[in-house]
Amino acid sequence: MTERPHNRSIKNEEVRFYANQHENDARRRLCIRNDGRSFHPARDRRAGRVAVETDHLCRALSCGWHDRYAGAIDLAETGPALGTTIVVENRAGAGGNIGSDFVAKAAPDGYTILGGTISSHAINATLYPKLPYDPLKSFAPITLIGTNANVLVVAAASPFQSVKDIVAASKAKPGSLSFASAGNGTSQHLSGELFKSIAGIDVVHVPYKGSAPAITDVMGGQVPFMFDTSVVAAPFIEGGKVRALAVTSAKRAAVLPNVPTMAESGVANYDVVSWQAIFAPAGTPPAIVQRLYTEIAKIIKSAEMQERFAKLGLEPSGIPPADLAKFQASEIAKWAAVIKAGNIKIE
Repeated sequence: MTERPHNRSIKNEEVRFYANQHENDARRRLCIRNDGRSFHPARDRRAGRVAVETDHLCRALSCGWHDRYAGAIDLAETGPALGTTIVVENRAGAGGNIGSDFVAKAAPDGYTILGGTISSHAINATLYPKLPYDPLKSFAPITLIGTNANVLVVAAASPFQSVKDIVAASKAKPGSLSFASAGNGTSQHLSGELFKSIAGIDVVHVPYKGSAPAITDVMGGQVPFMFDTSVVAAPFIEGGKVRALAVTSAKRAAVLPNVPTMAESGVANYDVVSWQAIFAPAGTPPAIVQRLYTEIAKIIKSAEMQERFAKLGLEPSGIPPADLAKFQASEIAKWAAVIKAGNIKIE
């Protein structure tokens, strides 16, 4: 079997999309073929691969944060425009590091692309002392799919009515309050660490194995508050199980329009969003990167996709490769400062 030359255009080949989840996440493999035939990943070594990684919502819903993105943006729809077939698969492990490393080492020919996240392509750059890939140098950015805010929630019966109440209580008795998260080093955890840093408060982090047990204990009053993604928290807020005190984004979230931002609540310059973006291996020809960007961005910006995203509380993006590169670099710098200041380590 001869190898395909790297300068071939994307045509009449399969592109495989790998979805990476954390080790404790629900795992599922979804193979999509335009011709309806079955596909076995281990047998077809020549197929291109697209890896998608998740943030920590996947553990909360047992079906994956990326699954909600994948449900909103069906990359198989780009297949006909590219003259190929898109196959979507999960590839789990180590906070997205396994799938990212797989794609980083793949041939840079446009048949292997990756759905990176705030974890795999920003937080992990500092959180893990020895990554097998470089989040910046090992990839060619294509586009940002979208973002969503985290939200600070307390139990429905909590005495805290605002972010200022939490700040006042923690300053009155430093170290007396705690906050839950979906796990050490997650965006939910780091949202809390950034809150501590900017507000100048001492609260204790309580990591859980996923959002589900964390928000359950917040609802029960065992832990005073937590930050969770708006996608996970919204049903509990709507059901009256928890109260939202603030969203972490710079502007109010469309899914929670009556909830103020952290900045509006007195935590100046606070801005945190979770995100997913598409990357190719470093060295992928610019013409192929541009082609992939053009077709994926069309889907993201379509009216149908905008509606799908809105229902999930996701803010669609579709920015060009150069803008994604700048955004990613700024995210790495932001979270490096938070991780180092908090002496946060993966155990």
